[in-house]
Amino acid sequence: MSDKTATLSIADPNGAIETIELPVYSGTIGPDVVDVGALTAQGMFTYDPGFVSTAACESQITYIDGAQGILLHRGYPIEQLAEHSDYLETCYLLLYGELPTAEQKAEFENTVRYHTMVHDQLTSFFHGFRRDAHPMAILCGVVGALSAFYHDSLDISDEQHREIAAFRLIAKMPTLAAMSYKFSVGQPFMYPDNSLGYAENFLHMMFGTPCEESNVNPVLARAMDRIFLLHADHEQNASTSTVRLTGSSGANPFACIAAGIAALWGPSHGGANEAVLNMLEEIGDVSRIDEFVARAKDKEDPFRLMGFGHRVYKNFDPRAKVMKEAADEVLAELGIENDPLLEIAKRLEQIALEDDYFISKKLYPNVDFYSGIILKAIGIPTSMFTVIFAVGRTVGWIAHWHEMISGSYRIGRPRQLYTGHEQRDYSPLEDR
Repeated sequence: MSDKTATLSIADPNGAIETIELPVYSGTIGPDVVDVGALTAQGMFTYDPGFVSTAACESQITYIDGAQGILLHRGYPIEQLAEHSDYLETCYLLLYGELPTAEQKAEFENTVRYHTMVHDQLTSFFHGFRRDAHPMAILCGVVGALSAFYHDSLDISDEQHREIAAFRLIAKMPTLAAMSYKFSVGQPFMYPDNSLGYAENFLHMMFGTPCEESNVNPVLARAMDRIFLLHADHEQNASTSTVRLTGSSGANPFACIAAGIAALWGPSHGGANEAVLNMLEEIGDVSRIDEFVARAKDKEDPFRLMGFGHRVYKNFDPRAKVMKEAADEVLAELGIENDPLLEIAKRLEQIALEDDYFISKKLYPNVDFYSGIILKAIGIPTSMFTVIFAVGRTVGWIAHWHEMISGSYRIGRPRQLYTGHEQRDYSPLEDR
């Protein structure tokens, strides 16, 4: 039980005051949480649109302090993981709570490596989509369909079944993502190459062809691995909360991840780096940057600079510094100097880091800005940006789903503030 309590005082129109004592809980770090569960018995709910002030669960996976620019996975700062770790090791950390030993890491990577193939009949699903379908629409559909092919391990009460589902999803997401791209451009699907690393294999399946041997640039593979790692988890965001809410009904893990993909698709969430490239295309030329910067400063103008600032991080996005380093490495490796969109991006970055307006409002370039630059430079089409985000975030979704199912949980049931009609009687059609 909590040693702290909060007292809520409620005054009625006549001035009578009712007090309700509510327990207050403290996490390992972070703000205290007031338990408002007792309000239901008093005939009241809390009102918190967007759940921005509500802790809907207890978790040990990820901690964010937006004011200080802190992101921890199982206690480890994201900067340290990005510098010293890799995506699959971070997957192990998120799933199991501790960094693996060398033996555990090798075994984990080997298991993922040999789950990368997908059932051959899944290819027929792709041919049911139009060629111009958005890759996220395809990915959402085929991931949801996985439960029809891998129904041998769908008992969510069985820990081994949950682990098998986790391996399958982490391993097969890059394959399905690359297949979504290949289908959209009319090229044959590429089989996974289990001799390659995770990010390297993804680039092989994206850009390789059956008629030639893949030769993936290690600098690009490292950058892609960092993109996956930096997007692996981000606490109770919209898509993760969606996965938890879907899972609370007892739905199978493939359905839960498909729901997460659907939530991620929105431009305010996973579609942000896609929106960055669309913005660069709208600006069109370096000569027009001042015009658009002026519009961004104008409160009356609806135009927004995408990829600057962050809803959670109020000082800086700790992932952005790492992503900027990766962007600089990729641009240097590819020797890209004349791409007009990248030229616009670099000029906008300079303005954001030097202009007093952006500095005072803390509108720094965020992770979406730099990841968009990297993906553009690698040659990945804008429509695939959110798909790649989904590949990286899959482990976070699975980790939260597994954490919830492993403990005590209730089906999610948010309440509402009803502002519609009071009860009224039905009137016959002829009397209306």
